[in-house]
Amino acid sequence: MKYVLVNRFDEIISSVDMSDGVGITGATTYFQGVKQMENKKDFDSLWRVMTQKQWEVDFKNSLQNRQMDNLKYKWWEEDAAETDEELSGKDGRG
Repeated sequence: MKYVLVNRFDEIISSVDMSDGVGITGATTYFQGVKQMENKKDFDSLWRVMTQKQWEVDFKNSLQNRQMDNLKYKWWEEDAAETDEELSGKDGRG
């Protein structure tokens, strides 16, 4: 199974293929060794370890949420306040 190391921006930093029996715990131990971070709490504050499939599901869901109603700033609502009539003449064309 493929395990990935993900930063807090949901970017894959590293990946490794391990046997299915290792699990998330074993993959976490592996990545802790790679990053040379013995303190699990410090490691967990910077990184997440998950399967490649889980990352794909999480990434697609967060991407969909960003593209749908969960946007924080809706520029088109602000632009709708200025109508074409208000803008006429601002560009020097009429």
